[in-house]
Amino acid sequence: MRSYLLLCLALLLPLSAQGGIMQHKAYHTGEPVPNKPMIMREFVEMQHARKVAKVTFADLQGNPKTLAEYQGRLVLLNLWASWCPPCLREMPALAKLRSKLQGSSIQIVPLSIDEDPAAVAPFLAKHELKLDDSWIDSKKEIEKIMPANVVPATYVFDPNGNLVGFIRGYLDWDDPDIADYLLRFAAKYQTLAQSKAKQ
Repeated sequence: MRSYLLLCLALLLPLSAQGGIMQHKAYHTGEPVPNKPMIMREFVEMQHARKVAKVTFADLQGNPKTLAEYQGRLVLLNLWASWCPPCLREMPALAKLRSKLQGSSIQIVPLSIDEDPAAVAPFLAKHELKLDDSWIDSKKEIEKIMPANVVPATYVFDPNGNLVGFIRGYLDWDDPDIADYLLRFAAKYQTLAQSKAKQ
């Protein structure tokens, strides 16, 4: 419990210093999704969904990309960098999970925070990582939403682009219980999004 509180404090202090990025509550998220796998104990499902700044990233060809492209889907935005050994450990398992969830309402988006965009594609090729749809954030636009001082990190956005959860640090995405949990998580937020649309 103490480590959880320290994590929240460490997370919120930089946000306060940046003008209250996460201060705009969108809605109360209700009861947490039950039976969270032990491997995801550090994953935080937020009590209130938060509206976030609209930021633009780029794909490997330099084309602009935004979270709005995945409107209607639960998005897991996974921050990584070529200089981050835990990211390299995490990425193959994350790629497998993406294949397993293909056709679902979940979109996993890798986001490189490397300062040199030209280094990203060669790094992916060198390590045979099939992540050609990775986005790049060389200017750290993500910091308008969340601090980028920990990688890997994964931020979860509801079908309307509100931030609803996060895990900062390495996660073994190979764990067999994760896919089921994420599907239940997505179902909850699809239902919430539909109910908000009717209001």
